[in-house]
Amino acid sequence: MLMPVAVTQQERIRAEVREVEAALRPDVVRIRYSMGEDWSGQWAIFFRVVLSDDAAKNRLRQVANNVVQRLGEHLDFDALGVFPYHNFRSESEQAASREEAWA
Repeated sequence: MLMPVAVTQQERIRAEVREVEAALRPDVVRIRYSMGEDWSGQWAIFFRVVLSDDAAKNRLRQVANNVVQRLGEHLDFDALGVFPYHNFRSESEQAASREEAWA
């Protein structure tokens, strides 16, 4: 399978993700991502979004939709050749699990 354009656009993707992250503070604590093949063998970008406990508890749907929308506005996933996946957890969940990929 051919590598997607996204592989060569890492710095631009990082910059755009940081911009979205900053714009959505304090609800969004951080956004991390990785790229690889999804379950179907297609290239994908996997976002791991840590939300403040308040946002996760009281406004999850609104904040999650806002994150998805903003990332889509900043990154043209079709042009990058990847399908986006978005996963969310609260600060408390991350503190309990201590998964390095989400840190």
